[in-house]
Amino acid sequence: MAGKKISPWVKIGLEFGPLVAFFVAFGRLKDQTFLIHGTEYSGFILATAGFIPLMVLATAILWRLTGRLAPMQIATLVLVVGFGGLSIWLNDPKFFKMKPTIIYLLFAGLLTLGLLRGKPWLALVMEEVLPMQPAGWTILTRRLIGFFLGLAVANEVIWRNFSDQAWVNFKTFGLTALMFGFFMAQSRLFTRYALEKEDET
Repeated sequence: MAGKKISPWVKIGLEFGPLVAFFVAFGRLKDQTFLIHGTEYSGFILATAGFIPLMVLATAILWRLTGRLAPMQIATLVLVVGFGGLSIWLNDPKFFKMKPTIIYLLFAGLLTLGLLRGKPWLALVMEEVLPMQPAGWTILTRRLIGFFLGLAVANEVIWRNFSDQAWVNFKTFGLTALMFGFFMAQSRLFTRYALEKEDET
């Protein structure tokens, strides 16, 4: 069932607001340590602790306004809470840094499973905003699988070999820019396999 329509700017604010808040918080706290109940926590951990409830709140508001959540949004929220919570509990940033890797591997795996079953599941969540012929969805799904695998590798390389600041910049701006660039690069595919108006009636 289709959800209620909301302003695109409200949707963007709810989806990216917590991430921007995390970026700002990390920038202000990254060089500090905090003693809480006898345990020292880095600014990264404190920024993560603030990000999780903001993400939960933003997702809840989005669900309240639209009446639905996409499977990818639900999976992302679960992994944010799970891996972010592990980082805070164990006082170790690496679990939160691994989260994007797990998310992209999960998405790639689900899309691959759909193709193996002859059902490009991507169409189920995007066909309302991007109507295409079945062949177009198959091609886009294959390309997106490769893209997600590439993002997973990139995230692993960056968090394991570069500074916290480099990883936060990549998570906040790099991943978003790469995703936008990927879909912009598919414009010829969208045009070639777009459904004709008579096919939509």
